[in-house]
Amino acid sequence: MKLKQGLHLAYCTNIHRGETWSQTFETLCQYTLAVRDQLGAREPFAIGLRLGHQSARELSDPTTLKEFQGWLDRENCYVFTINGFPYGRFHGGRVKEDVYSPDWTTQERLDYTLLLFELLSKLVPAGVSGSVSTVPGSYKEFITSAAQEKAIRHNLWRAVDVIERLSQSSGRDLHLGVEPEPLCYLETTEEALRFFEQLRRDRPGDDRINRHLGINYDCCHLAIEYEDAGKSLASLATAGVRLSKLHFSAALKVRPTAECREALKNFVEPVYFHQVIEWPVGGGALKRYRDLDLALAAAPLWPADQIPEWRIHFHIPLHQQPSAMFGTTADHLLGAMDFVQANPGLCEHIEMETYTWEVLPSDIKNRSVVDQLVGEYRWTLDQLAQRNLA
Repeated sequence: MKLKQGLHLAYCTNIHRGETWSQTFETLCQYTLAVRDQLGAREPFAIGLRLGHQSARELSDPTTLKEFQGWLDRENCYVFTINGFPYGRFHGGRVKEDVYSPDWTTQERLDYTLLLFELLSKLVPAGVSGSVSTVPGSYKEFITSAAQEKAIRHNLWRAVDVIERLSQSSGRDLHLGVEPEPLCYLETTEEALRFFEQLRRDRPGDDRINRHLGINYDCCHLAIEYEDAGKSLASLATAGVRLSKLHFSAALKVRPTAECREALKNFVEPVYFHQVIEWPVGGGALKRYRDLDLALAAAPLWPADQIPEWRIHFHIPLHQQPSAMFGTTADHLLGAMDFVQANPGLCEHIEMETYTWEVLPSDIKNRSVVDQLVGEYRWTLDQLAQRNLA
């Protein structure tokens, strides 16, 4: 939906299963329209579309694409952003580190991303910019050589070349956002800034990067890094890095007492990565754990006055109220909203992304997925309205 200050808000449909186009379209009909109707939306309803490689190829069939365009018109919906992070299956089986493959060292990632932009250039309405979000280069463990790092930059520049041509031919403002994530090649805002500096050194004076490549700032991911949203977003903007999209998302925040660690076992599951970053009492270097089960197994039982803070990469509903045991990083998300309020026009795209519906513990997953999404919309719209953004 279109909000004040030119903002567009949607939920990301990666919360639903769907690897073929027919499966993806079925979820739009079954769930997305139900969310729209329950919200009572009368204005055009925005869709944050997740397309894996298979569904994108199938949608690129001219007849299929024309049918989808007709459906969007009839249902008073529009697409302004595509989640191009997961290339393959994203539900129903082990994802973990496979979600980063193929990465930006490969032709496959480039081809897939450009296919998404071909589709987006035909879907995004006139006067609306279009974004695609993507993996943060790669997973840190995958990158072992300078040649791989050079390949990532080279392929992203090749993407910029094509996105520029598509923007000109379609008359649409199209842009790609890399999404920093814990333990990935681009993990923090500081790493992202250094990366963009190197990209600019690769092609001095080529300002197309400022228009067509930027950052998809995921509030969950950067909160886990203990960053301050306002400072991080301001540093990106000051450096001329486009804020392609904001992911409104929240992570778990806990003090891992013995009781809490026992309860955290309910969040251990085999599908997604749940990186953990630890802030020790008294400060000092952050400690990173590859996954929640590894953190639970490796961390010591601290004395009561030495228990650190853990931030856990487990997307939870935005409107989830903190409990005595489980906190959230909603303060980071609210800080991002404050930045948008203070800096109108710097970022137009907002996507709520709580993709973990299927693996949430039962005491959190206590409503239908439609009801959960409506709850997230209402919480988000209320918070934005308090800032005169909705």
